[in-house]
Amino acid sequence: MTLTAPERLIVAADFQPSGDEAWREQREGSFWPSADLSWVRERVIGLAEDLKRTGVYIKVNSALRACGYSLIGEIQSRGLRAFADLKIFDIGRTLSTDGVLLREARPELLTVASIAGVAAMKALKAELPNTEVLGVGVLTSLNLADTSEMFGDTVEASVRKFAFLAEVAGLDGLICAPTDIAHIRSVITRQMSFNTPAIRPTWAIVPGDDQNPDRVMTPAKAIKAGADRIVVGGPIINARKPYDAVMRTIEEISQAM
Repeated sequence: MTLTAPERLIVAADFQPSGDEAWREQREGSFWPSADLSWVRERVIGLAEDLKRTGVYIKVNSALRACGYSLIGEIQSRGLRAFADLKIFDIGRTLSTDGVLLREARPELLTVASIAGVAAMKALKAELPNTEVLGVGVLTSLNLADTSEMFGDTVEASVRKFAFLAEVAGLDGLICAPTDIAHIRSVITRQMSFNTPAIRPTWAIVPGDDQNPDRVMTPAKAIKAGADRIVVGGPIINARKPYDAVMRTIEEISQAM
């Protein structure tokens, strides 16, 4: 896969209203009103406006569920690519319907939970020939205790199992920790893209970081490990100037390519 440095960066628009001081002061003691959906939408669109024409991806999940698929077009209208990180999980018939409903929105990237099974993933992909559909296996926050309890296996074995299912289903790529890439290469034979969260630049500290530290890498190390795209959230969206943080990350990617 031949990608430019900006095309290798996915910016996660993971805005949390409860973490915003101004939001808390304004909403303290109140129920969650519909106006707060506007707040989230404005933050995502504001980020897209800051980063317009940089050529990166904007990843949306909770905001997309709350505000609707029109958010995809808002991102794309600013010269950016949209990543619908919905981690869709259901039976085949429902995933087929999801694919039909997402087809008009045309996100460049979309995630599905590999645990949904081969038949369901095939049904989704069949409806989205022009969207790169990515299988999500073992979340980057999980550790050995988690995978032992949930899947009865090690992190590495669980990663390989879900990657294999995604390949059999004909998906286009995978979401995985950068440390998982080597394990996955041992079980898949088809060309698939590797898209890696758990990326932490050396110049940023993420308060309350929820990633498993054993599965984290810097942007440069992840690219050198074989990642096609990296996902960076907090270090960029919490920066005083997100555009500058994006440019700094793109430069690090470029140097590692």
